[in-house]
Amino acid sequence: MTLQPIHIFNAKVITPTGILDNGSVLVEGGNIAEVRNGRIEAPGATPLDAGGNYVSPGFIDIHVHGGAGHDFMDGEVDGFLAIAALHASHGTTAMLPTTLSGSRDELLQTLDAYEVANKRNDKGARFLGMHLEGPYFAMSQRGAQDPKFIRDPDPAEYKEILERSSSIKRWSAAPELKGAIEFGRYVTSKGILAAIAHTDAIYEEVLKAYNNGYTLITHLYSCMSGVTRRNAFRYAGVIESAFIIDNIDVEIIADGVHLPAPLLKMICKIKGPEKIALITDAMRGAGMPPGESILGSKRNGLKVIIEDQVAKLPDRSSFAGSVATTDRLVRTMVQQAEVPITDAVKMMTQTPARILGISGSTGSLQKGMIADVVMFNDNIQVAMTMVEGRVVYQR
Repeated sequence: MTLQPIHIFNAKVITPTGILDNGSVLVEGGNIAEVRNGRIEAPGATPLDAGGNYVSPGFIDIHVHGGAGHDFMDGEVDGFLAIAALHASHGTTAMLPTTLSGSRDELLQTLDAYEVANKRNDKGARFLGMHLEGPYFAMSQRGAQDPKFIRDPDPAEYKEILERSSSIKRWSAAPELKGAIEFGRYVTSKGILAAIAHTDAIYEEVLKAYNNGYTLITHLYSCMSGVTRRNAFRYAGVIESAFIIDNIDVEIIADGVHLPAPLLKMICKIKGPEKIALITDAMRGAGMPPGESILGSKRNGLKVIIEDQVAKLPDRSSFAGSVATTDRLVRTMVQQAEVPITDAVKMMTQTPARILGISGSTGSLQKGMIADVVMFNDNIQVAMTMVEGRVVYQR
């Protein structure tokens, strides 16, 4: 299908070097053709007046489980598509569909559904590949993940899974487990991003993991060790390691609930926007009203309650997942963490693109890049989302 060129004008365009206060973006053939101040001469292009709104690169969510009443672990193609459409309406233009710890068969079913959904997905955020979160986790840091599925890395299992699917782009695991270092080296050798998650590791174990391919900390502060004592001696945990190791990246659930404003400010002060990716970590309750929901698959997921803009265990003893959308993350960083809009957008676009190794084609508004574009007002309320040059949402 031939795409009609689109000329977006009268916009505050967020570029890698700053904001063009009266900017224009020309989209042709699914790519960015030109970005500049003032109007662009573009005869034949469909004009789109931004009305002074912000225009930025589309938001990239590298850790999302579901939304609109669906979870990727349901293994349903229609669910994949509904999740992609829901998050696109909030500014997400690209995502890594994410699993929870599950059985081998469940994981394979989800991967199979991804393959089909990826070919049919033309009305929502595009899929960048799968993120397997688990099942190789520390039982003590499992959070709301089902303990019956948590296990040590099994080379026979993970090699079989990787042979079955070429769509896995990221895998999160606890590096202190038996076989986890070999696992990290193996997945990294296959071009897969290895991330540290649900872990009780200490600094020495994190540093070893980093030197063996683990370059990202999954949802910093959630389900991981801080300073601990062993035989009266203190040890730095994963949280401290994230701050000590300069070149390790972190992702944060910036919904203002999982991490309150002071922690968001501290993380930004230490790591900087170039090393932080904002993630929703959203479960099926994203975009749904408060009340009962399920974390994980409909078949054997965990019952949870959505209230106070977060999912909780039924006894309200712990959070059990996020219901955030990417626009909320950017809004939280601007309004609560008090970072500049350019830094908040960078953590939702350029930085995740760089972490995934795709910054040469997406994550910024520059000539030749994929035309993933989002338009939003001063309160970060999304007015339009464009994926590969197609408007998939407009308010």
